Amino acid sequence: MDTTFALQCPIPIQDYPTITLAHGGGGKLTQMLIERMYLPAFRNPLLESLHDGAILSLAAPTNGLARLAFTTDSFVVSPRVFPGGDIASLAVFGTVNDLAMCAAQPLALSAAFIIEEGLPMEELWQMVRSLARAAEEVGVPIATGDTKVVDRGKGDGLFINTSGIGLIRPGIHVAPTRAQPGDVILVNGPIAEHGIAIMSVREGLEFETALTSDSAPLHGLVAAVLDAVGEAVHVLRDPTRGGISSALNEIARAANVGIRIYEAQIPVGDAVRGACEILGLDPLYVANEGKCLVIVAPEAAEAALAAMRSHPQGREAAIIGEVVAEHPRRVILRSRIGGQRIVEMLSGEQLPRIG
Repeated sequence: MDTTFALQCPIPIQDYPTITLAHGGGGKLTQMLIERMYLPAFRNPLLESLHDGAILSLAAPTNGLARLAFTTDSFVVSPRVFPGGDIASLAVFGTVNDLAMCAAQPLALSAAFIIEEGLPMEELWQMVRSLARAAEEVGVPIATGDTKVVDRGKGDGLFINTSGIGLIRPGIHVAPTRAQPGDVILVNGPIAEHGIAIMSVREGLEFETALTSDSAPLHGLVAAVLDAVGEAVHVLRDPTRGGISSALNEIARAANVGIRIYEAQIPVGDAVRGACEILGLDPLYVANEGKCLVIVAPEAAEAALAAMRSHPQGREAAIIGEVVAEHPRRVILRSRIGGQRIVEMLSGEQLPRIG
């Protein structure tokens, strides 16, 4: 190990002597941890792509080479049960979606439970059954797992960690670095539903229209798009923590390109828009759990859009922008009235612990 790295923490300790919630929010402080601490410590070619999962190439006896996607995620959402889902189903769908963003069909998942002493056994049983139903829905087995119990008052009830492996179809290569000028950006439906649903329950807010999380598996939707346009798909990304703002900024930085999006074309439900206005939140920064950004070659945009709209998880899909050569590494929003503004990555998450 490099002795300089061993002796000096790469995060500016004078600014952040302790971890804050914002360090886990998917924004600038999360990126600081990844780029200044994790990458220098663990650097290797599998990690450096900063994809939603690692891509592993294996020798296959029949066709010469097989590629697997491998991903892991931890879920600490509060409250554990929310409109449209719970921590257990979210753990399954979130990990399956990370595999899907690597263009992989899920093969198997692991599930590890970190339980606080005193959690009612009936609640644990409810979460186990929910996780089993979610795994059955996506057609993937829970192949292995683990259980740990921590002292009362030191675990907030229940945390779940899931890992997954999936098989990438031959000839398909998607990665954040593949975005290129001219590419078209699509999203499969209205944004910000998960974060606002969590917020409404957490804060005891009531709105005229019930707000429900969009938590859902996306591997079927991604398969439909790949069936339709194949190699024309350059990037897939699920805009979870930090919303589509963080996801698009990550892509712009990885590919060294500019991104332009159009406010009028970004789907936002009326109830979510109203809630964001009341709460002073920007839907671009609010988490999603059933949405994906699809970046495709321009000639394939309409076919990709049609494929998305033909799937239950993409009926309200829309083209929201394009990749450009101008303003590299920046995301620019064209407003409804014709103005422009830079869409920065937040330091943290507007709503912590939403996934």
